[in-house]
Amino acid sequence: MKIITKFLNKNLKILFIFFVFFSVTQCSSSMKLEQFQNNKPVFKLEEYFKGKTVARGVFEDRFGNIKKSFKVDIDGTWDGKYLVMKENFIYDDGTKEYREWKLEKIGTNQYQGYADGVIGLASGATSGNAFNWKYDFALQIGNSKYKVSFDDWMFLQDNNYLVNIATMSKFGITLGKVILFFNKN
Repeated sequence: MKIITKFLNKNLKILFIFFVFFSVTQCSSSMKLEQFQNNKPVFKLEEYFKGKTVARGVFEDRFGNIKKSFKVDIDGTWDGKYLVMKENFIYDDGTKEYREWKLEKIGTNQYQGYADGVIGLASGATSGNAFNWKYDFALQIGNSKYKVSFDDWMFLQDNNYLVNIATMSKFGITLGKVILFFNKN
């Protein structure tokens, strides 16, 4: 009887680990950029982010709990090749953060760029009203930095409003989502 119990306990643990891994990895999106190619209005990143933009957002953990909320004031400039976005974050706990993105238009609908904390280059493309880009980021938590990956989707609703949903993951496991709503002034 002890042998059977030991066998079942060991196999149940393996089955549980497999179930958790399968459940977590199935949370990733199967969206493809091409499915938005006919959606209007057409999203031109450099036009939307040129000038002043305000965003409000939240960070939601993998269990659906809101952990932070924030406001971002963005000042964007476009010189015909590079879009520079200066972002000033104010979090609900009063902390502030500054990030500056520099994006290069490398094709009709393709971009690459970087900001402090980005590991390597961020790269992405637009199609219809959507923009998708992916990048790795050194996320500061306390005194440590952790490499996480972002799968970032933006959807232009009209000329003034933009919705952004960015999934943050590590080792393919979803850690949370950043959800933002942009308003073009």
